[in-house]
Amino acid sequence: MVEHLDRTLRERQLVTLRIGWGAALIAVVTFLAIFFAWPVGAMLLRGILDDAGALDLSAFGEVLAAPRTWHIVGHTLTMAVLGTAGSVVFGLPAAYILYRTDFPGRTVLRSITLVPFVLPTVVVGVAFRALLGSNGPLGFLGLDQTTGAVVAALVFFNISLIARQVGGLWQMLDPRTVEAARSLGASRARAFWTITRPALTPAIGASAGLVFLYCSTAYSLVRTLGSPGVGTLETEVFRQTQTFLDLRTAAVFSALQVVFVLASVWLTQRLSHRATTALRLQHPVRQPLTRTDWFPLTATMFAVVVIILLPMVTLVERSLITDDGYGLDNYRLLVTSSGSGFAGGTTAAQALEHSLKIALDATIITLIAAMLISLIITRDAKHPILARGQRFLDTFIMLPMGVSSVTIGFGFLVSIHAVNPALGQSGVLVPLAQAVVALPLVVRTLVPVLAAVDPKQRQAAAVLGAPPARVLRTIDGPYLLRAMGLAAGLSFSVALGEFGATSFLASPDYQTLPVYIVRLLNRPGADNFGMALAAAVVLGIVASIALLLGDRIRPRLRRSA
Repeated sequence: MVEHLDRTLRERQLVTLRIGWGAALIAVVTFLAIFFAWPVGAMLLRGILDDAGALDLSAFGEVLAAPRTWHIVGHTLTMAVLGTAGSVVFGLPAAYILYRTDFPGRTVLRSITLVPFVLPTVVVGVAFRALLGSNGPLGFLGLDQTTGAVVAALVFFNISLIARQVGGLWQMLDPRTVEAARSLGASRARAFWTITRPALTPAIGASAGLVFLYCSTAYSLVRTLGSPGVGTLETEVFRQTQTFLDLRTAAVFSALQVVFVLASVWLTQRLSHRATTALRLQHPVRQPLTRTDWFPLTATMFAVVVIILLPMVTLVERSLITDDGYGLDNYRLLVTSSGSGFAGGTTAAQALEHSLKIALDATIITLIAAMLISLIITRDAKHPILARGQRFLDTFIMLPMGVSSVTIGFGFLVSIHAVNPALGQSGVLVPLAQAVVALPLVVRTLVPVLAAVDPKQRQAAAVLGAPPARVLRTIDGPYLLRAMGLAAGLSFSVALGEFGATSFLASPDYQTLPVYIVRLLNRPGADNFGMALAAAVVLGIVASIALLLGDRIRPRLRRSA
């Protein structure tokens, strides 16, 4: 009788477990289908269908036949290549100095290189406008609102990415092979080129491909820095939508952007796969800094001081300049003025309030979706079909990272907003779009933590009679809570600084602070520029605090006796 009751209880728990995970899977798939697949699909269909719904490729023919299109493609490609090359040129010496050598102050330098990770792109764009403007410290270079300014800002963001990914591998390479080559008479340069470089090629290729992807989708940087030249594919989407109201042409440029990004991802994977080699790795090894390290040290110090620190210091310093010297006038205007030349509108303080509310909503949405997705992906699937489904979901959730936020915002505009304009005007779509943008990053934060949970712990708890909800709460819960702080801070920071999708969806009377800053930059006037500088400082501080606080909220796991 007791065995029968136990068997019945286990069967009920199994049914409950299947129903629960099935409901979670349906919820996740529905969310991704409505707020990612539908907008992106609707955007693509807009370019190949006419108003009657029939296949019509004339818009593609017109756009592809225009010389301007290929000038835009060439300009986008040029900036991405130059930004990637600059990041590699400065990132490789930094990888060696910060991860392979040991000297006083190395930890401080590594911390400084992490600054770009906590700053919204709009803040960095304003900082480089202050640095390279006519009154800026490097204004004599004549790079203000030029392609060179965009490339410099791209390098600012991606030096640390190259340094971290390459340096993480470099510090674990066995140094004895290089030492043997040097003892046989090989110069330092030859030893690096013939031994170290081939070992680092996979990491260099993978990180450079990721940087190229980021550089080709740097919409907010390009807009903030004045959209130099003919612009990029993303700025052309915005121009066709907002200036000419030509949604079909905008859809064609969005499709070109998607193809451009997917091609770069495919090429990166191919290069990384071909470059993979078998390596001899060991625990991290660092060597004392010597005189022969003068060149990588000089390049690293130049990158840290000139490319990373100088724009940030200039941004703060210029935000304090007033007609009477230094003061807080620009910051006071953020509360009292909407900017000169604007009739009505919100103030920067109100825009910050809007941004905080929207970012909070986006964070809640992101965390719920990311938690469900991460739990589904990290379950111990025994059936082959379930295992393939997990791999598909794991791959599919990364697609928003490879699709420009401009494409996502424009997709929302031609799908959900077009079907229900009242919903679009209510402002509900802004946090949803921001959640889609932040979701892949948050999932990648949670998955490694949950994947570290031993499946045997769940099985043991289930055998001892714990229901599925209790197993989830007691086994996975502590690990999930430990990662949730960083995930929340990352999601909030990304949503707070998001500009690409928000620029399409934010209403004029409910603007976010990044949209407000770009609005000020696009209108001439000393007060407008000063307010943009001050607003960028405030945005950078708030975003940094959110991410740092989230990183510190990590409940300690209980140690078993």
